[in-house]
Amino acid sequence: MSLYLVFDLGNTRLKWAAVESTQNISDRNKKLWAYSGSISNKSFKSPELRAELSDYISKTLPKPDAIAFCCVAGNTAIENLRSLFPQWQELEWKQFSGSSTYEGVRTLYQDPSKLGADRWAALIGARALSNTNTLVINAGTATTIDLLGGNGVHYGGWILPGLSLMHESLQQNTAQLPLVVRPSKPETQGGFGITTDEAITGGCDAAQMGAILQAVYLAKAMNHPVERIWLDGGNAKILANAIKQFPELAALPIEPIEGLVLRGLWAWLLQNL
Repeated sequence: MSLYLVFDLGNTRLKWAAVESTQNISDRNKKLWAYSGSISNKSFKSPELRAELSDYISKTLPKPDAIAFCCVAGNTAIENLRSLFPQWQELEWKQFSGSSTYEGVRTLYQDPSKLGADRWAALIGARALSNTNTLVINAGTATTIDLLGGNGVHYGGWILPGLSLMHESLQQNTAQLPLVVRPSKPETQGGFGITTDEAITGGCDAAQMGAILQAVYLAKAMNHPVERIWLDGGNAKILANAIKQFPELAALPIEPIEGLVLRGLWAWLLQNL
């Protein structure tokens, strides 16, 4: 049995998981990620906290047979990641990028090297889960919406500010609007807000939903009607609940899925061992 270690260095957090060769990439059971975790990028910059993370992983797991990672957080973050396990120096770190190839999936991006590694990994992860026309949505610092055809072709996508960025932008660039606190039980679910917090959260949610609806309409016009929506990222559950308010979307299989990027890294690694 082999052990693989995968890392996703995002804009906000470093996420990691260890998987065994006996496990199945398409498994949706949460136990798939029995050995996994995350740390904020701010914490990851601390040598002391990096040492703690290294110590925890190396003492929790046996030496992996392979390591793969993707990064959108810059070269310093990559250097910090590569320095984690001096005791495993002989192991090759395989870096995944937007131009990495994967059998069964291809992108129409004009310059694949400019395609975010996390977006590309998420698409590969989605392909490992289903072979239908799919919207792959990562609701994190940014919200990305990508169309993956049942034929394995990535037709492109959109990038827009994530919910937190939208909220922060309003607070920072207006004189009187506060940094919003999302109501735990909005009085007007899916309707117009009757408090400032509800007006902001509802408006930002509606902007995200508008983009998703437009993507569904566009995919249909392209003769690749969306048959499933995968949602990953810190705001996935919020968007999943908001989607239920729209009949055009609620009829689709919509599933928040944990670790879509990590899944894609895992699938790619298996093809490149």
